Formats: sequence, structure tokens, C-alpha cells
Amino acid sequence: MPCTEKLDPLGLSVAGGRVSGVGVGGLTLGGGISYFGPREGWTCNQVTSFEVVLADGSVVQATSEKNADLWWGLRGGSHNFGIVTRMTLPTFEQGLLWYSMTLNPLSEVDNQARIYGGLMAAENYDVNASFLTGWAYVGAQNLSVTLNQLIYTRPAGNDTPAVFQPVLDLPAISYSSTSSTVIGTALTLAKNSAAIQLPQAARYMTATSTFVPTEAMIRATYEAFQASLPLLQNVTGIMWAVNIEPLPPQLYTRNGADTNAFGLDNDGGSLAVFLISPSWSDGAQDEIVYGAARSLLADIEARAKALGVFHPYIYLNYAAPWQDPIASYGEASVTKLRALRKRVDPKEVFTRKLAGGFKIPEVSA
Repeated sequence: MPCTEKLDPLGLSVAGGRVSGVGVGGLTLGGGISYFGPREGWTCNQVTSFEVVLADGSVVQATSEKNADLWWGLRGGSHNFGIVTRMTLPTFEQGLLWYSMTLNPLSEVDNQARIYGGLMAAENYDVNASFLTGWAYVGAQNLSVTLNQLIYTRPAGNDTPAVFQPVLDLPAISYSSTSSTVIGTALTLAKNSAAIQLPQAARYMTATSTFVPTEAMIRATYEAFQASLPLLQNVTGIMWAVNIEPLPPQLYTRNGADTNAFGLDNDGGSLAVFLISPSWSDGAQDEIVYGAARSLLADIEARAKALGVFHPYIYLNYAAPWQDPIASYGEASVTKLRALRKRVDPKEVFTRKLAGGFKIPEVSA
């Protein structure tokens, strides 16, 4: 948020986080999905220079011309190579953004799948549009709804962006301020996104998968969500939320798909990240929620494989502790990351001495 606070008054922005409180370092080293992603690319692909403290105490610069392997590896390779102390990202001119969050009844799922299947297709994708759709179950009210978060980064005044009109034409559920439309700065949107989080929730997790967002797969995702609800009926304070976020090629190929570690450079169509992000109150019920998340992910992946739309990529910033996102980048990328680690951290200090995070997979025995 400090970056946005400085840039907004200047009419500038950067392809950074969408919720206030998101850290620049973690967001960037894991990829970085931004409101401006379709137009500007991954957050990590914006970085022109990293300043890094290596395990031996030396401070180095990593750019496309100097320590280029480190510059590449930090774009998705997380904290495995050193401590990043500075990043340089370009700014761009940015005016106000258009934002709307709406809720729909579950009876509209067929229309939802049809509309979003079209919006997410690579050939239709509007690079000024950033959006997600999904479903949420609130245990306290025993209520499930469809949710839509819509952002347009180049609005024409206060006019509703035509690309979102089909979504806004769906029957809506009025619920507090979530049905309102806002014309505001990136900072305003970041604060709004933080405000809709549940501060009273003591427990929170994320887990993720990736698939091609066809109409059939969006409908199958809803069916899997519904099938998961019986697993959560006795969880105190549960808010079981899932959403689908597009990864169009306009995002993952911008500034060079081969200039990061994700291994997506051979793909040409739209992908989507599926995110599970529940919150709940009682730590004694953690394993119930983790088990439900594992079960739902397995169901989603089985349905995606059956429809021929499964993709192995795992977005690191949404991954659960039991997932292995760096392995999902593919053997070619993992081999390069191992070679980079051997060069900059031969004693594997950041692999073996730094607890937590996602590590580079070891060579299979």
C-alpha cells in the first residue's frame, strides 16, 4: 500500500498487489497477479533489477544483463537464492479504475459458466479487464451465493464497461455494499478488497489448481464446490470460498514468457487459477478443513482431466503447504533453478537453514 499511496497522487501505478497489506517481496517472487496483469503482465516480469544479499554475505544486482540467471530465477523461484532487499519496477500512467462486486443466486450457474467461458477465452480477452468469479458458502447463515469481482482499468468516465454488461445483467442479490459500483484509485480498491475480508476469522488457508476455463469446466467446478459442502457442515465459523481467476496469454506471455521460471512459454491459450480460500474459527477443526480442501482439489483435477482441460501449473502464491508449485514449472525450469542455486548458494543455506516456504525439488533418486 505505501507504493500506491505515493503513486496515486501522481496519476501513476505499478502492477502490484490487489489487497492492502500484500507484501511486495512475496507477491513478486511468486509471480504476482495484478489488476493490471492482462495489460502489463506478471508482477515479477515487471522487475528490471533485483538487489540481493547472497548466502556468503555479498550484495549483487540481478538484471537481464548482469546475473541474468538470478534475475530469471527470482521471477517465480521464491526465496531460494538470497534475501531480496530492493526491486526496481516501471510505473505507468493510470487514471481511475471501475470496480464492482456483485452476488447472484446459484440458479444462474449455467449463465455464469457460459458468460465467463466467453470472457476468459484468449481470442475475446479485453486486456483492460480484471475479474474473478466463484462461489461462497457461509455456514452461520447456511447460505451459498455466486460472487463476481469486476475491475476495468481504462474506464470511459462512469460508464459501465461493455465487457461486463452480461455479468451485470444477471439477477443480483443485494447484500450490504458488495453490490455497489466504485470509480476510484488503485488505493481505494485495495482498501475495499481488504475491507471485505473477515477479520474475526482465526484460521485461514489457500490451495490452488489450474485448468483451461471452458464453459463445461466452470460448470464442473461449481458441481465440485457443491459436492464439498457436506464435509464442512459442523465447522465453526466456516466461510468456504472458491474462485476462478483467468490467466490469459496476454498476462503470462507479456514481457517474455521465457523470462521467468514458470514454464508456461509453450502454451498459447487462456488458463485459469482455481483458488480455495476458506476461513473458520476453531483450530481444533483445522484437519477437517484441510481434508475438505484436499478432497475438493482432487475432485477439481479429476474433472479437469476428464474434460481434457487440466494443466499442471500451480501458482506459488496460492499454494497450500502440501503442494509443490516449483515442481509444477516442469523439469527444464527445475534443472535451471538447481544450477542457479548451486552457483549462488552452493551450501544450500536458503534451502536447508531457512524454514518454511517452497523449496526447489531435489533430484529423484
